[in-house]
Amino acid sequence: MAIPDFQSTMLPLMQLCRDGKEHSISGTVDALAEQFKLTAEERKALLPSGVQEIFRNRVAWAKSHLKMAGLLAAPRRGIYQITERGLAVLEKKPPSINLRFLFQFPEYQAFRSSKRIQPEGPEEGSVSVVTPEESLENAVSKIRSDLADDIMQHLKTCSPSFFESLVVKVIVAMGYGGSRADAGKAIGRSGDGGIDGIIKEDKLGLDTIFIQAKRWENTVGRPEIQKFVGALTGQRAKKGLFITTADFSTDAKEYAARIDTKIVLIDGETLAELMIDHNVGVSTVATYELKKIDTDYFTEE
Repeated sequence: MAIPDFQSTMLPLMQLCRDGKEHSISGTVDALAEQFKLTAEERKALLPSGVQEIFRNRVAWAKSHLKMAGLLAAPRRGIYQITERGLAVLEKKPPSINLRFLFQFPEYQAFRSSKRIQPEGPEEGSVSVVTPEESLENAVSKIRSDLADDIMQHLKTCSPSFFESLVVKVIVAMGYGGSRADAGKAIGRSGDGGIDGIIKEDKLGLDTIFIQAKRWENTVGRPEIQKFVGALTGQRAKKGLFITTADFSTDAKEYAARIDTKIVLIDGETLAELMIDHNVGVSTVATYELKKIDTDYFTEE
């Protein structure tokens, strides 16, 4: 099954706390994951930022909304338990608890009507309700995807020489070899044996990586990789980097994976992502900080 949205976890969370005992967020997440029969992959699935597990984030937000409605209380950091109001709600055996259900409580109405709090999305009848973090990260992911597409369009129209130079700049920006002038150089001349660039693997130049850069529209097949391996053999090289604006055929990937020479294949989509990650050909428009409360600050000695 898919990972349940945070509204779907509200009633099971309340039922889990029915015993009146104190519960930790970690213990609750594990228990609910068992109840929802989540697979190991679903339990480990992360938000787009890769910082937090999706299911844990959703359970935390369910707890937060239930607390605002006075159904759960937090006696101390990381611990919560059901309230008398929460027990009374469960006595009525509601078929579900969602955001619309919580609006019957004045405290929750005040919380949601605050001008500083905006609704996260549909309030019922939807399995796509997401937490604020998910909304934010999905928006960032969409912006990043659009940026990568825009980069790809520019890569496909630039000159071969510009593309070869750009590739070396990206590899240097990733930390290989130090400065652009010292670490990498584009060859791009006739008789180069299929080698478009050379870069030091480290700042001391203990090893060298040879680069093949192809600004192509068509899929790169195994024959092109074999030619590159032949060029590396001519240079007595054991490491190569093949970068293209297109993609690689399955046969090409399998061939590169089983030969002794170490060949790394980078397609156009991956190259665009690397350019974004290492600020090559892009500029920062705005920066936002996501903050959370420091509960230790409010602990009185």
